[in-house]
Amino acid sequence: MVSVIVRHAIGGALDTSHRLRGSPVRLTDVIHARMTRALFDLGPTFVKGAQLLSTRRDLLSPDLCDALGRLHDQVAPMSSRDVEQALAVAYPHDQRWPFAWFDRIATASGSIACVYRAELLNGRSVAVKLRRPGIRQRMQADLALLRGGAGVLQHVPSLRKVPARRMVEQVGGAVLQQLDLDREAEALTKLRENLAGVQSFQVPEAIPDASGYGALVMEFVEGLERFGPRRFTNDKRKEIVRQLLRGVYRMLFVDGLVHCDMHPGNLYINPSGLVLLDAGFVVQLAPEVRRLFAKFFLNMSLGRGNECADIVLRSAEHVPPGCDIDGFTRGIVQLVAATTGKRAGQFRLAPFAARLFDLQRRSGVAAAPEFVFPLMSLLVVEGMINDFDVDVDFQAEAMPTLLNALSRH
Repeated sequence: MVSVIVRHAIGGALDTSHRLRGSPVRLTDVIHARMTRALFDLGPTFVKGAQLLSTRRDLLSPDLCDALGRLHDQVAPMSSRDVEQALAVAYPHDQRWPFAWFDRIATASGSIACVYRAELLNGRSVAVKLRRPGIRQRMQADLALLRGGAGVLQHVPSLRKVPARRMVEQVGGAVLQQLDLDREAEALTKLRENLAGVQSFQVPEAIPDASGYGALVMEFVEGLERFGPRRFTNDKRKEIVRQLLRGVYRMLFVDGLVHCDMHPGNLYINPSGLVLLDAGFVVQLAPEVRRLFAKFFLNMSLGRGNECADIVLRSAEHVPPGCDIDGFTRGIVQLVAATTGKRAGQFRLAPFAARLFDLQRRSGVAAAPEFVFPLMSLLVVEGMINDFDVDVDFQAEAMPTLLNALSRH
């Protein structure tokens, strides 16, 4: 780890001296580019952690979040030796081998696990998510080092306002959860049950009887194409967008089990409709947090700025002593007022959230991660929907689900 940091620190200094000499490139861009390369070289713990930190725009600058968000853990698949080792752990010799055949060439590869195609003894086609050998121990060791480093940073005068220790604990917990394939299987099952009533929304079925330690076996879904507008007519695009929003709002406001990683690598289209994969990063909202999130969205839609500010403060993880509560509230009121009265389709969540996070960051009001992650999930969805170029009103589509959810409390 030390050698990687030193190498990139020296490289960063050289980059800065070469690129800034008569160049319009900003110093922060050079630093962020070098930092992301260093994080990638440091390994999966740092990549996963950086991806999660990129969502915390209430704590970090937009430029830094954008740089961290560009990190992708596109890594080589496991070696044949590692595949055999992982399979031996998942299916010891004293247990029945559940597959008629198993293709040892990965169909997808990530820093924590790889996915393989197989067929069960009963002839059913399945996908097998196989955890990399030794990855848990490596990530736990990395997080222990990060906790120690965060403790040191808290004593640096210029960095005392950065909640480094709290951020490491939050991100570390979320990263380690993605190692737990039993937990992911439970999340898949629950999401599948919750979204069963949403038309044309599919989540693959987990198959616990065929799974093993570090191996998650699930239904193989045929005919997947990446989520995008492609050849669809405008009416079909609107239908797809509304289907997606109904599923997302059901997760956010009714069930409280939220898939927080709905990027194009996990959301697909097939002839039956939408298919949501990989439940490694799923957050269960506590009933009170779910209620507050629903109330915030409803009051935002109705232009009630004071109520929105009150909800943000009540749900915040940390409000610093001496915080200018009145000034923060005025900022929220102005922000909400700027969105009121816009015609259908004109509202965009991304600039709204950017200004909200900026207000929080400048005032020191740190949102609870259970509140931020769902909002960031909505932002990812909005970004994908914008590619469809349809005039669908985010707020109006949410109203039936919102009112239904709040009527239950």
